[in-house]
Amino acid sequence: MGVRIAGKTVGVVFLVVAAAAMLLPFFWMVVSSLKHNNDVFTIPVQWLPDPVVWHNYVEIWQRSDMTTWLRNTLLLAVVVTVLQVFTGSFAAYGFARMRFPGRDVLFLAYIGTMAVPWQSYMIPQFVLMSKIHLNDTLWAIVALQAFGAFGVFLMKQYFESVPESLNEAARIDGLSEYGIWRRIMMPLSVPAIASLTLLTFVNTWNDYLGPLIYLRSAQNWTIQLGLKTFISQYDAEYALIMTGSVLSVLPIAVIFMLGQRYFVEGIASTGVKG
Repeated sequence: MGVRIAGKTVGVVFLVVAAAAMLLPFFWMVVSSLKHNNDVFTIPVQWLPDPVVWHNYVEIWQRSDMTTWLRNTLLLAVVVTVLQVFTGSFAAYGFARMRFPGRDVLFLAYIGTMAVPWQSYMIPQFVLMSKIHLNDTLWAIVALQAFGAFGVFLMKQYFESVPESLNEAARIDGLSEYGIWRRIMMPLSVPAIASLTLLTFVNTWNDYLGPLIYLRSAQNWTIQLGLKTFISQYDAEYALIMTGSVLSVLPIAVIFMLGQRYFVEGIASTGVKG
């Protein structure tokens, strides 16, 4: 009994230390957002700001187009997330419940695209977007990220955990495959949908390279592109960069806190079948 308690204690201490180590950069970011620019990289590190510069949160709105950046970022994140949930769940239902020749091979080939680095087909995508005149528009990002192999994989794994008998009973009652997907599979897959929603939203919100390549006009910038305006040729206003970073992290933190129960349940359930 004593060995078991000691083991649990060591485990808890390890988890607390690991959590503190992961949260330390975020704490430093918040603290730095409340400092003068010259105090951000002082040695030794000043963990508590003195004085507290609350004016940074006013100045960043005065000196930048933060409203436009946040609006563009939110628009992209919401639209891409909705499309990925829709297309991913729709394709996953076909792979999980429909029977057709070459289904398994097609699914493996589709999932295999996750192993291909984006850099290898980045230039062909850019040429394609140029030919259809979507460059320098938010629609370029939407078109490229509306479909995702990971979403199909995640939803398929969860759909396969739903008893097949529910589908068979629905077919006997005259429900079409579209109706089964909409009225049975989707309501039963809330944890998986929440997991896919959170992962896609965070990935789109934090994306920097995609907007950097396709969005050249200032009115189309996301917050990740906008923050680089505080970096000049000879100097960088790190305090304002940290302030903007805090503002960009807040929506993600709120969404995760609201959906973490479904997120954990969805991730834990996607590998369960039967």
